[in-house]
Amino acid sequence: MGMKDEVHGRSQPGQAEPKVKNKEVVALEDAEAQEEMETNKKRHLNVVFIGHVDAGKSTTGGQILFLSGQVDDRTIQKYEKEAKDKSRESWYMAYVMDTNEEERVKGKTVEVGRAHFETETTRFTILDAPGHKSYVPNMISGASQADIGVLVISARKGEFETGYERGGQTREHVQLAKTLGVAKLLVVVNKMDDPTVNWSKERYDEIESKMTPFLKSSGYNVKKDVQFLPISGLLGSNMKTRVDKSICSWWNGPCLFEALDCIEVPLRDPKGPFRMPILDKFKDMGTVVMGKVESGSVCEGDSLLVMPNKAQVKVVAVYCDENKVRCAGPGENLRVRLSGIEEEDILSGFVLSSVVKPIPAVTEFTAQLQILELLENAIFTAGYKAVLHVHSVVEECEIVELLQQIDPKTRKPMKKKVLFVKNGAVVVCRVQVNNSICVEKFSDFPQLGRFTLRTEGKTIAVGKVTDLPVA
Repeated sequence: MGMKDEVHGRSQPGQAEPKVKNKEVVALEDAEAQEEMETNKKRHLNVVFIGHVDAGKSTTGGQILFLSGQVDDRTIQKYEKEAKDKSRESWYMAYVMDTNEEERVKGKTVEVGRAHFETETTRFTILDAPGHKSYVPNMISGASQADIGVLVISARKGEFETGYERGGQTREHVQLAKTLGVAKLLVVVNKMDDPTVNWSKERYDEIESKMTPFLKSSGYNVKKDVQFLPISGLLGSNMKTRVDKSICSWWNGPCLFEALDCIEVPLRDPKGPFRMPILDKFKDMGTVVMGKVESGSVCEGDSLLVMPNKAQVKVVAVYCDENKVRCAGPGENLRVRLSGIEEEDILSGFVLSSVVKPIPAVTEFTAQLQILELLENAIFTAGYKAVLHVHSVVEECEIVELLQQIDPKTRKPMKKKVLFVKNGAVVVCRVQVNNSICVEKFSDFPQLGRFTLRTEGKTIAVGKVTDLPVA
């Protein structure tokens, strides 16, 4: 690049930039950028670990990082000692994922932990979502970035039952995962090494037979999209290599790494209009935003819009998993440095989007909702207020009108006018929010048109955006 280009590269956001750039240089840069995206050919998947509070999500995540060489022996020994000092011997693997003091003292994951590992064919980002009831909103932000879910279930006597009964997190997390677009689920039956279980086939089968109807009712196609497998997260059995027949004679299926490798991933369009919901932002030599690309590609030097406030910005640098890259495509978790906007003018839930086809910003939309479980004595009717979670947006909303009820059997609208609905109903309604939010129709962009409604810390409904007001 000549000096001229460099000077213009730093030009003020308000200035018009010269239109002509040496065509050959552009062609060369494009080819290079293309090549760079080619070299990242290993497919990239986000995996979220979900499940009840003590099912062993962080321990399993920690063990994966250890087995795939992301954490060395010395670190593990250090954690083992720390856990012993706090007389929490079996938590040491979880320390790999739970890095802050609060989490270690309580033994609970609060933020969504993040870590990376690779298998033969795939680069993975692990999102270790918290399982404790009061942290469900954090679990939502984890699951909304995930392509596949690993549902960790404890086989220990009594622990599976607690997680599964009403009010247990296993149920709520599965329903949330489905709405948030986690299409594939690996159900990992953990703690098989526990003295109460001892790799018992009966116990494993019992858990599988109790979970299957529930997974079906949450909308999963169990034959196609769900796979069960037994592991021990603490000992690492059946994770990187298949479990030894001397320990578990009846298991002939894959180990966890093999199962993760075989999962087919959803296709996203690298040439579609650019969409990256912003999860977080901070100051670092300019304004940096974090999020996952849901559609399209982004390159250094691109001009984009921050929606809904239509701020024009320029991409100064793109980082993917700590590495600076020139371009990045869909499915990647990025940090993007922007010029032309102050950090305080961005809220999480805003969306970085293409200028040509910006994401719609609306205060009202039509949606199809499935009511899961209303609070005691509540009825769902016009005027109902809840908290709406859609990609990284959290916003208060009100149901302004129920339009029609859908018959769950025929999936067709019922004739009679609907004034209120109860648990289990599917209903089309108009939803209103106080501030402008960025959403898409589910049929155009599933990831940006799926949402959950929560009241008093409980998920009461899941839904999809079916129609937006004409702009």
